[in-house]
Amino acid sequence: MNASQPAFAAAAHALSGPEVQRIALVGPLPPPSGGMANQALQLAGLLREAGIAVDFVQTNAPYRPAWAGRLRGVRALFRMVPYLGALWRAAGRVQVFHVMANSGWSWHLFAAPAIWIAHLRGTPVVVNYRGGEAANFLKQAAAWMRPSLRRCAALAVPSGFLAHVFGQHGIDAVIVPNIVNLERFAATAAPRALGGLRLLVARNLEDIYDNASALRAFALVRAAHPAARLTVAGSGPLRSALEQLARELGVADAVHFTGRVETADMPALYRNADIMLNPSLVDNMPNSVLEALASGALVVSTDVGGVPYVVEHGRTALLVPPADPAAMAQAVLRLADEPGLAEALRSAGRASVAQYAWASVKPCLLDVYRQALASKGGRRP
Repeated sequence: MNASQPAFAAAAHALSGPEVQRIALVGPLPPPSGGMANQALQLAGLLREAGIAVDFVQTNAPYRPAWAGRLRGVRALFRMVPYLGALWRAAGRVQVFHVMANSGWSWHLFAAPAIWIAHLRGTPVVVNYRGGEAANFLKQAAAWMRPSLRRCAALAVPSGFLAHVFGQHGIDAVIVPNIVNLERFAATAAPRALGGLRLLVARNLEDIYDNASALRAFALVRAAHPAARLTVAGSGPLRSALEQLARELGVADAVHFTGRVETADMPALYRNADIMLNPSLVDNMPNSVLEALASGALVVSTDVGGVPYVVEHGRTALLVPPADPAAMAQAVLRLADEPGLAEALRSAGRASVAQYAWASVKPCLLDVYRQALASKGGRRP
């Protein structure tokens, strides 16, 4: 099996057993928009449409009262106390906990308490772990995570990459991939030929996403294609520094920083782009790459983390080394110069994302829920 082909299909088999009718979904919600928050919001809606009641326990709920958010040092208490109470109440009402988990303090502050509260109340837990920084986090914290994971019925991850990372620590995981809404993210009937080169970056403006390399690559592209334009869709602490870099590179007039983009507005950005750049230094299963492919945009991405498990170089996307603007620019120029290659990648990319549609993912996820409900016990990594 190719690295870019998910191995979750084998797990999506019919399983006789108790049906899950009510779950607690523990995780963040937009705003701000982000991979986990968007997936959690989408999943809650899809499960409800499937007839499963969902109690959402929000990890980033607004502070109550609002002024508590300005009290540094103690504001965490104003969020944690209601959060723990909501977990306790939900665990008494639902059949299964589905906990969206991530690396760092997010694990310790939100995922671990959810696992232990559900365990104390006898509610089976499915931990849905995601995030490209898992390898470094596990090196430091695997020993701390094991007691919590032993009290989970299942560990689900969205990619073969994360399954491999956990497997290196002797922890088994089942793959339940991210979901792409192929009705919202759909290509136009007739993609236009590459011409003015409309490029897009759709990552937050943070260090790990290395938007600076995308700007430097764009400067090289624009030297060959003066009409090229770049849209940087996202928000974050590096916006001012990136705007300054664009001025220093002499491309500020051709770069549009959108700021925070609402989830509903993203499909139009993808459809209006010829090529999406994913310059990240750390990644797992970037939704932006899948959404771009579904929308008919070409993808040039760094080959970090789980990206090679999602796309295949030369077949569905072009992959380049991280922090290498010259290589990224060369890949863009190659797509501009080789329309046959561009069309082949576009067609294969659109076909590849069909496996991430809800119709494909739903049987696998419900199978995990059934197994969790049937087990009533903990797993042993």
